[in-house]
Amino acid sequence: MSKLGVNIDHVATLRQARGTIYPSVLEAATICARGGAAGITVHLREDRRHIQDADVYGLKEALSIPLNLEMAVEEEIVAIALDVCPDEVCLVPEKRQELTTEGGLDVAGTLSSLESVVKRLRNAGIVVSLFIDPEESQIDAAVLLGAPVIELHTGTFCDASGVVADRELVRLQRAAAYAASRGLQVNAGHGIHMGNITSVMQVPHLDTLNIGHSIIARAVFVGLEAAVVEMREAIEGVGKS
Repeated sequence: MSKLGVNIDHVATLRQARGTIYPSVLEAATICARGGAAGITVHLREDRRHIQDADVYGLKEALSIPLNLEMAVEEEIVAIALDVCPDEVCLVPEKRQELTTEGGLDVAGTLSSLESVVKRLRNAGIVVSLFIDPEESQIDAAVLLGAPVIELHTGTFCDASGVVADRELVRLQRAAAYAASRGLQVNAGHGIHMGNITSVMQVPHLDTLNIGHSIIARAVFVGLEAAVVEMREAIEGVGKS
């Protein structure tokens, strides 16, 4: 059964918009856990546009479920990760001007620069995941690096329609099957919402779906716990069918 990981970055976005101390990301994480989230994801960006250093430390200390830290391969952030020791880190590409992560990490093209970072994180006992596009070359590179987990970038599929969406779904399905055959845990994330979750669940071997924006947006209308429960039940319902 696939699990739900909830990204709570945009709880912090709301807080930072007014420079207040609320809403609390820790309270949000607690509510998500109560709703059945299997883990909490936060992205500590270089520009600290939403999640702050103190949030990461506080979540690691207080959470009763695993913490997944999304991060760029930047020494300042790597040092924080090594100090906090989250349960998992997901290495992602990052550009200052982007609204959200726009694509997968080019693992195949940056093997030499990633090797030492992945080794340091793994030596600290942190599970390393790589956020990649659904391409065999990127999966092979993840295996070479010794990263046990990949997170397939579903954004291209989720933003598409018609024949393009059909083609992107096949890419995801083939990539997931190939990654599983190489012994990798397969996660997925980006752009997933209630309108496309049934289609996303056609991708095989999915361990965890990390979903943020759509859950936080839905929470505006139904509350955070209800939004988490709604998505979790959708995932579980498709998995049982």
